Amino acid sequence: MADALPSFDPQNLSNTVWAYATAQHAAPALFDAMAEAAVPKLRDFEAQNLANMAWAFATVGSSDAQLFTALARAAKRCMDDFNAQGLANILWVFATAG
Repeated sequence: MADALPSFDPQNLSNTVWAYATAQHAAPALFDAMAEAAVPKLRDFEAQNLANMAWAFATVGSSDAQLFTALARAAKRCMDDFNAQGLANILWVFATAG
């Protein structure tokens, strides 16, 4: 799968980690690879993709500092685009992740 990650778009990335987190399957190596693939693409993420990505990483207990710093910047950029649930998820993520 790691070879395919460069071709994943924001929705593919966020949906994949969301699915693993929802299934309560942390898969640390996968999450590390997804974080590495996502960081340079976060500027292209829509608010919902950001919320899903952030929620998934926080849910599995990931603490990738580079990812969370980049997520915070990206979330700030599209703050007006979050729906109520997405905003609540983003706030929960950063409260949980510290």
